[in-house]
Amino acid sequence: MNPNAPATKLELTLSAKNLKDRDVFSKSDPLCVIFEAFHSADAGLKHGERGRTECVKNCLNPEWNTKIILDYMFEERQRMKFEIYDIDSGSQALSHHDFLGRAECDLADIVASPFSTLTLPLKDLKQNGTITIHAEEVNEGQTESMKFIVYGKGLDKKDFFGKSDPFLNIYRPVADGTRQLVHRTEVIKRTLNPEWKPFSISVRALCQGDKNRDFIIECFDYDNDGGHDLIGITHATVNKLASGDIKELELINEKKKAKKGKKYKNSGILRFEVAKLEQEYTFLDFIHGGLELEFTVAVDFTASNGAVTVPTSLHFCNPHSSNEYQMAIKAVLEICQAYNKTKNFSAYGFGAQIPPTYAVSHLFPLNLNNSEVRGIEGVMQAYATSLRNTTLYGPTNFSPTINEAARKAAYYPPGGGKYQILLIITDGVISDMQQTKNAIVMASTLPLSIIIVGVGDADFDKMDELDSDDQLLTANGRTAKRDIVQFVPFRKFFKRGGAISPYEQERLQYLLAKEVLAEVPTQIVSFMKANNVVPRPPQQQQPDTMPINPPGSSPYQINGNQPPYPMNGCQQNGIYPNYAPANPPAYDEAMGPGVNMDQINVAFTNHVNVQASAPYF
Repeated sequence: MNPNAPATKLELTLSAKNLKDRDVFSKSDPLCVIFEAFHSADAGLKHGERGRTECVKNCLNPEWNTKIILDYMFEERQRMKFEIYDIDSGSQALSHHDFLGRAECDLADIVASPFSTLTLPLKDLKQNGTITIHAEEVNEGQTESMKFIVYGKGLDKKDFFGKSDPFLNIYRPVADGTRQLVHRTEVIKRTLNPEWKPFSISVRALCQGDKNRDFIIECFDYDNDGGHDLIGITHATVNKLASGDIKELELINEKKKAKKGKKYKNSGILRFEVAKLEQEYTFLDFIHGGLELEFTVAVDFTASNGAVTVPTSLHFCNPHSSNEYQMAIKAVLEICQAYNKTKNFSAYGFGAQIPPTYAVSHLFPLNLNNSEVRGIEGVMQAYATSLRNTTLYGPTNFSPTINEAARKAAYYPPGGGKYQILLIITDGVISDMQQTKNAIVMASTLPLSIIIVGVGDADFDKMDELDSDDQLLTANGRTAKRDIVQFVPFRKFFKRGGAISPYEQERLQYLLAKEVLAEVPTQIVSFMKANNVVPRPPQQQQPDTMPINPPGSSPYQINGNQPPYPMNGCQQNGIYPNYAPANPPAYDEAMGPGVNMDQINVAFTNHVNVQASAPYF
């Protein structure tokens, strides 16, 4: 694939019919996995996974709600493969589940089909099962969505020994007479008056941009066996709901209506407490509006890395290949530097004994002079300076680094002009886990994302607690406002041992960057949306330099009326200042009060460990 070629984004919606029933006491629980072929340098054409749908319980005719986004390249042949599995456990390995069928085609075949919808027979299936794929171009830039807060009133009772367990399916009719599932709510147990969580649907998905076009809402009573009972159906349009002309819609069950005749009124009411149009913006909208991404790098200098002069050390350097720390730095910063006009990065180390006193520091400038460095080369030179002049020690404390990144993010000017990304590279288990959790929870209201790369073979299981993809992080009785952490172990792509070629090093950096940066655009957009920030026109972009805020000011307000970070009661020994002084002290929290950086500069000249020609430098 040509990386410079423009790509159109396509969204795939999938459904299947007549799947094979592989379960003895219930129906199959199907999930679809999407693969795309790529050319491998060592193994020719291979297939890589591009996404998975959700698992639909007890269903042989699934309509999957999860959308799969792909790049569509007109000038390339994109060979797609769709495999369906009956999910039997929580394992991610496909070999642990029953295979139900496969279909293959070119992406262009789907795009060129009538209504961009293609139905294919499933191979390796003895029944007449089929899969249907619908492709739709994703509109880039500014779009609209419809925000809903929907309640049910007086729904029909469907359970013999209880009430009902209602949920909603929302469909968009398609021109060929079929329909596409666009949203499914959660199930509310044992109630006839449900209150579903707020949800949003893009106008494009809901009605293909035609706000006067009907969409369908079906209300069901959930059953564990998959045979959900229909409560009732209604229709609506975006314009009628958004105008406020309609607040309630009747759910009609045609079978019940035919049976009861004139006595039938409805099977319940849907009350639209909120139904309003909202603008949706993408990551690139904010970049085009002048958003600057600022980057902080923090490197682990604890003794568990191994003596830097020994080839087995994670910090060992040689002229033929980069170590894991160097590869991780290059992988992220080579991608991210394009979004920062100044090309200046903040670079720190932690867990080492540093000159002149060789006290342990949990936060020190990587070049032992100034945390701000110029470009990737500046970061690499600063890293080499620390290797020559510090003594690896410990423990592995994350919270000082996170607190410092949060302090900077807290004093960005309001309006979404700047966003901080912190890259932490570590080889070990966190020693201050509780303090780290607390720091992350407190920072979750800020324009900040944290990327953690684990190098070496340590046990990183506890890192998953910080990377809260399934449930927001909680500490000291408080829950994070959003997920801001992404953790990736380097060994996921790289096995240590022996030198690697420049090509292999580049491939590893590509794989790592793709993984660790995957969530950053979503995290940025979620922050902007939560704080009602919209992209600015070019003439309203902020200046490149950040103004200094006087003591006592509140430069960063959350939703305009909350106190600046940190929130009240969160200050601890000056770690979180309430304001950013014009000339802050030189990292006294980490190095001790009264540290004179000039002393350190002089010490470099006389320090016996300074070895400009050291073989590992």
